[in-house]
Amino acid sequence: MNRRMRVNVLAAAIGMVLAPAGAQQPAQDHPPVMPDWAAPATRLPSVNVRGLRLFDTSQEASAPGADAPEASRMSRRRASSPDTSSLLKDIPGVEVYGAGGVSGLPVIHGLADERLRLTVDDMDLLAACANHMNPALSYIDPAKVESVRVYAGISPVSVGGDSIGGSIQVESAPPKFADPGEPALKGGNVGAHYRSNGHGVDASLGAYYATESLHLDYEGTWSRAKNYRAGRVFKAAEAGREGGRVIPADEVGSSGFRVQNHKLGAAWRHGVHLLEADVNWQDLPFQGFPNQRMDMTANHASVAGLRYRGQFGWGDLKARVWHQRIRHSMDVGNDRYSYGTGMPMRTSASTDGATVQASLMRSEHETIRLGMEALFYRLYDWWPPVSASGAMGPNDFWNIDNGHRDRLGVFAEWERHWNAQLTSVLGVRHTRVSTSTAPVQGYSSLPTWADDAAAFNTGHHKRNDSHWDVTAMASYEPAKGRRYEAGVARKTRSPSLYERYPWSTNTMAAGMNNFLGDGNGYLGNPDLKPEVAHTLSGSASWEDATDPQRWGITASAHVTRIHDYVDAGRCPASQCRSGNTTATSEFVLLRYANQDARILGADVWGHVRLLEKGAWGRFTLNGKLSWLHGKNLDTGSGLYNTMPANLRLGLENQRAVAEGQLTTTLEWEGVQAKKRLSSVRNEIRTGGYALLNLRTRFERGALGIDFGIDNLLDRGYALPLGGAYVGQGSSMMLNTVPWGVAVPGHGRSVYVGFNYKF
Repeated sequence: MNRRMRVNVLAAAIGMVLAPAGAQQPAQDHPPVMPDWAAPATRLPSVNVRGLRLFDTSQEASAPGADAPEASRMSRRRASSPDTSSLLKDIPGVEVYGAGGVSGLPVIHGLADERLRLTVDDMDLLAACANHMNPALSYIDPAKVESVRVYAGISPVSVGGDSIGGSIQVESAPPKFADPGEPALKGGNVGAHYRSNGHGVDASLGAYYATESLHLDYEGTWSRAKNYRAGRVFKAAEAGREGGRVIPADEVGSSGFRVQNHKLGAAWRHGVHLLEADVNWQDLPFQGFPNQRMDMTANHASVAGLRYRGQFGWGDLKARVWHQRIRHSMDVGNDRYSYGTGMPMRTSASTDGATVQASLMRSEHETIRLGMEALFYRLYDWWPPVSASGAMGPNDFWNIDNGHRDRLGVFAEWERHWNAQLTSVLGVRHTRVSTSTAPVQGYSSLPTWADDAAAFNTGHHKRNDSHWDVTAMASYEPAKGRRYEAGVARKTRSPSLYERYPWSTNTMAAGMNNFLGDGNGYLGNPDLKPEVAHTLSGSASWEDATDPQRWGITASAHVTRIHDYVDAGRCPASQCRSGNTTATSEFVLLRYANQDARILGADVWGHVRLLEKGAWGRFTLNGKLSWLHGKNLDTGSGLYNTMPANLRLGLENQRAVAEGQLTTTLEWEGVQAKKRLSSVRNEIRTGGYALLNLRTRFERGALGIDFGIDNLLDRGYALPLGGAYVGQGSSMMLNTVPWGVAVPGHGRSVYVGFNYKF
């Protein structure tokens, strides 16, 4: 798509955002549902609104002291980790890939990263790094997350496109407004936390001012930590850098970080129309990555956007436009060899996006949603020379030059409440994804670089993919306390620029193109086809009909068959002449390839109230059990980074203390050994383990105090989804660091913190 067409699409979307606020409203044949930011002229009676869940699991933050176990658990997760992806760990079917300290990658039913649709405040924020060090959730601090909504497995077409593994929607707090005739509102929040393992410290500050129609706010967060310590010795104690300090045998090299995020926001309200403007920026001077061969040495990102939400007699309308700009750098950190020159890598990227969605209320039983989206992504990935001559100079190495990934999509969705028990949702989406890149060059005209660059430049790089997604879901509630759901979906995802276009077979260069954390080197494949996934999912829920907090249990199962799954094959020896392509106990060179795959899984979760008595308070047992089986149908091998069967049990006590509420949880987590591995990647086996965690939160009015101990018994264990440990020493070359060491989990860590709203 040329620049003129791109500008026209964005201009049309902005026009749809701004036009409705001043448009004449049609006569209303039914009263609109008032959003929380709307100011009704009269107080209306309470109305029960019945929403459709259909495999989405929500965690809504609520006022302190509210009886909301999901929100309470999310609050305690905020205190124990600075990584926003950690908020998802209590949601059934969701796990997290290990990465940098604030850059974990969510996984839904074995599908992660770009196979998911992740939005922050309705914006798609794309990673701009060969190692995916700056994913979407790294741009919002856990302290600023107001709500999380996860569609596990099947997501309606209105919330998922160009993805096959589900959707995650993260929202910050909505704007506040003063009531009509009341004085302006002023307030804010302040918070701080300390974690003993790695001496992590973070702080947050926010303030707002609001009249009846205007809202202004600022939010800022700062976080930093040193390397964390494992629960046991897992390697030799030795220097990571030439002549540098000795890294202890239980210290995880390249795991420290420093980061700050800021946001300025403004909102205008007029009746049932809301227009928001926000500017976000991030300054990240360092973040280590123990499962990558480089560290992030700078990430400067800014996002500016507008969002409109309004209601009319025919239904509601929402729209979003935004621009994101990223300047990103990687190099070897202080725990790695510098080779006397370092290894600078640079990335410059931008994303322009727009979404519009209208919900047409055909009747009180029927809603039709129509929408469109446009996403324009540009990427420049180059590596400056380290010397005027030699193997890595005198030219810039262009990994991806002027990479394009443009997405245009439209969808239609029909939701029908047939009666009080039965609801259905049918949807269809069409998406067109176009990718391309300019010619590339190596460091010099030496055959090591020039031959691969010439072979790549003679090929045709532009690809146009056409997606058709279809979802059909139904929910049946025959009686209060019983609910059954089923769904089937066809979803499609096009390969990313980093799957199609990395071109160099040099072992050093290939090793830098790896967002999976397995330590191997990767070569792109311009001929990759889109992944097409067919999913069947079902669930059943039972709970106490008179008191849902007394007990409840849900069981779900899912199966997904993926055609043209983007997996990997050993790079042919004729093409990758300088790397090991056949070893079974070393890091190897791989090339992305389309194959078929199947994923089976089941989740069971629930709660039961054990005791509720006077000063003892309420005792509740919570549990979550997950099982997953992934298989490459072409090779018979397991799929990479599939979480083993795991069980989490929590004994929670809630009681009134000092005019507040004290919530204490003793949590046990057990994980089986990871035995089913991806053989083509020489994936590292991890052992089974069990952990004990203690979490306490006291809430009184606007004050919240947290205390806890993660890994109470200081157990040593390897992270099943943490990847290969290459965080110190001579990590640039493929096999100059030991193979077979998995990234370990955190040893014992005591944390304490507070937050206060004023």
